[in-house]
Formats: sequence, C-alpha cells, structure tokens
Amino acid sequence: MIIGIPKEIKNNESRVGMTPAGVMELVHNGHTVHVQSGAGAGSGFSDDDYKKVGAHILDTIGQVYTLSEMIVKVKEPIREEYDMVQKGQVVFTYFHFASSQRLTQAMIDSRAVCIAYETVEDSDGTLPLLTPMSEVAGRMAIQQGAKYLEKPKKGRGVLLGGVPGVPPGRVLVLGAGTVGIQAAKMAAGLGAHVTMLDINMKRLRYVNDVMPSHVVTEYSNEYNIRKHIRTHDLIVGGVLLKGARAPKLITRDMLRCMRPGTVIVDVAVDQGGCVETTRPTTHENPEYIVDDVVHYCVANMPGAVPYTSTLALTNVTLPYVLNLANKGWEAACAADASLKKGLNIVDGQVVYSEISEAFDLSARVLV
Repeated sequence: MIIGIPKEIKNNESRVGMTPAGVMELVHNGHTVHVQSGAGAGSGFSDDDYKKVGAHILDTIGQVYTLSEMIVKVKEPIREEYDMVQKGQVVFTYFHFASSQRLTQAMIDSRAVCIAYETVEDSDGTLPLLTPMSEVAGRMAIQQGAKYLEKPKKGRGVLLGGVPGVPPGRVLVLGAGTVGIQAAKMAAGLGAHVTMLDINMKRLRYVNDVMPSHVVTEYSNEYNIRKHIRTHDLIVGGVLLKGARAPKLITRDMLRCMRPGTVIVDVAVDQGGCVETTRPTTHENPEYIVDDVVHYCVANMPGAVPYTSTLALTNVTLPYVLNLANKGWEAACAADASLKKGLNIVDGQVVYSEISEAFDLSARVLV
C-alpha cells in the first residue's frame, strides 16, 4: 500500500502522524511511504531521518494526498485539506466528528474511508488510540491551569501547592477517566487538594484506592457541581462520551457562582466541551475570559509537547496502520472488531451512530 504522512497544518500543531521508527516498520513490510518535507520537524525528526528508513520525501501536502492510498495524520483535516481527500482513500486520524458538522459533511462529500483514532475500542471498553493523548492532556491540564492561575494571566493568584502556613489550591476534576486520573495525579503531586466527580462508582472506588488522601471523590450531579465550583480554584473538564458530544455539566449561569480568576481547562473541547461557554482556542491564543472566569480550551493540547506526544501516539497506532496496510481496510476491519469501531464515514455514509445522532443524520449499519 502507498501511505502518506502529511505535515499537520492546524494552528501550532507540531506533532506528526508517524515517527521514523514507524515508517521503518511499514517499509520493512513492503509498503511505500510518502512523507511531506518538514512534516516531522516540529517533533524533532528531520527529512533525513525519514529518508534513512526508506521514506520518499515529497515537497507539498497536495502531492502526499494525490499519491497515497492511505493518509495517516494526527488531527482532523482542516478546510484547506477538504478538497485534497479522495474518493476511496483511507484517512486514519483523530476526527472528533460530533463537534463539527462542517468537517462531517466535507468527509461525507469526499467519499473517503474515515477511521477515527478516538472510536477504536477494545472489548473491555477502553479506547487504545485515545488513551495516550488523554494521558498527555490530563497532565498538561494541571500545568496550564497552574500557569493561568497566576495573576499576570488574570487568575486568582493561587499557588496550587501552597506553602507552609498557607493552604494549597483546590482543583475540581470532572470525570474519572484517563484525563481525570492523570490530572488528579499531577495536581496531587503538586500538593493541591483535589475533588473528583464522576457518575461511575467503580471509577470512584478505583480513585479512592490508588490516590493519596488529599484526593477525594464525590458522585457527580448538578448539586455537587454547583457546590464545588464556588470554592475550587481550577476546574478540569475531562468528560468523554465515545464519539459523541460532551454533556454540558457547567452552564453559563454557573460562572457567576465562581470566584473571579477561577480557571477552567476544558479538555473535552474536541467533543464540544463540557462547559457551556467553551469554544475551541489555539496555542497561539489559548485563553479567554467570561464573567471573570479564565477559560483555557485548546483543542490540541498535546501538540504543545510534540516529541512526547508523537512517540506516544505511534506506539499505539502503528499496529493498526500495519494491519490496514497489509490487509486493506475492509479485511482489516472484518478481522478486528476494535478497529471496525473506528469506522465513522465510509463512501459518503455515516456508519457511527453517535455522529448521526449529533447532526440528525441516518447511519448505515455495517454488518
């Protein structure tokens, strides 16, 4: 198969879809790999690094799309790429369709085969291709939240860990999934007091077992959310509904209950956000303020640490890329139930029910 690795062109996105190590494996399996010149530079990989393992370096993104049967990316195609995607071409990347009707319609119109990293699902319900980026984003949420709590950033002026004689900051984590666990771990490590809310009691019991005593758990409901947002300095949104829009757990009217300078880091922004006032931002302009509450809602948070993120991503995507390349998408998905759940749009038809429900479309059922 001919596989293309284009340079990411989303704002301040420095990750790349495949490391040179991953390209070497593909070439050793008899596949042709086209890498756009400069695609790996942001992650610390030169064109020579790719050439040495057998990749062909192409000058433009258009050439990569035109000459490739499968595109392996990091982020969803943006508007400039829509017309480059070809009928029957496999596009394997993070899509998060439920948050963008424009993207969904563009991929329907392209009649490509869109396989989303974030909906590949193992039999135990875990999301193996989303997990590493959720781990990165969860940890980064605390780093960024701590920074934006500083007064020059319009935050409350709170040091999360406190100092002797001064209590630590308070962090509220919505969701006890991968993002929430990693955020709580980082916040607890800094010495902050952490409250974690979730509706899954098994997850809360797990948190209670593995986290230190200054991480406390409560059942998530509107009453408890309204109670805690009054007293917490940093709020991390880590809620996920597989392939669907995130629920709005914090509404606009709740912002008036928060203290001025409270910081919200909504990691769920890729799925529309779990805060009503969330809107996607970029690393170039990452934050905005509503009702004196600082919002950090960067839609590609792991892109700020591209070396770590690219290695972590290739570690988990490469086996699936090899499977798709060796067998073709139809045979690969027929043989692998986890990969089959990654199919979102095929030949102009939505095949993932959560996307159809988000935009009132009909979904074709794959048998």
